[in-house]
Amino acid sequence: MSSKKILKIVAGVIIFITLPSLLLFGYLHFKYDEDLPVGVQNEQADALAKKMLTALDYEAYKNTKYIEWTYKKRRHYKWKKSEHSCTVYWEEYKVDLKLNELNSSKAYVHNFKVEGEQAKNLIAEAHTYFSEDSFWLVAPYRVFDEGVTRSVVNVNGKQELLVNYQPDDTYLWQLDTNGMPTSFKMWNNKLPFDGVELSWKDWTTTESGAKLPTFHKFMFFGMELQDVKGTK
Repeated sequence: MSSKKILKIVAGVIIFITLPSLLLFGYLHFKYDEDLPVGVQNEQADALAKKMLTALDYEAYKNTKYIEWTYKKRRHYKWKKSEHSCTVYWEEYKVDLKLNELNSSKAYVHNFKVEGEQAKNLIAEAHTYFSEDSFWLVAPYRVFDEGVTRSVVNVNGKQELLVNYQPDDTYLWQLDTNGMPTSFKMWNNKLPFDGVELSWKDWTTTESGAKLPTFHKFMFFGMELQDVKGTK
């Protein structure tokens, strides 16, 4: 086979693989990419955030001492919220996180305690997992956390809540007439598109009375949160 024919075959394979991806990327960019809206930080924004917390029964969440859930069948969490600790399980690893004192956390491999650099790396990994995965469970309850800012945005004559949780991490909450979250749009540096919508509709009311989500729809994908429990 001549080198010219080989080059043609290689070029054809590359085009076959990349062209559909480029077309899909272009479609998604056109469909989903939105500029970050400009909100106004005022009493109306705080009132809208409080309305959301009331609809969610924030008092029940605040009094929930223990939360358990599984994130996308990958990681399992047993969060002793009142004690600021969480046990994180994934693959053959287990980490007992002390959220206010990470240096006191303990790491295990196949239930055998490990020390040194391995423990340090596993604790850091577990803390990252907890921070990211718990967001998809309790994000609405964090709108008045320290450092979080709230703005009100008018969208087609309706007020929506724009929340900046940290730099380059902003979400526009859509609420129903009672203030219950139904979805939000996302602007953060981890996504290839701005303004992508993620649903917040599949709620369960736990034993403690806290309302927590069990599923999020994200573009063509689903994010499942299983075994969701909350107790006092």
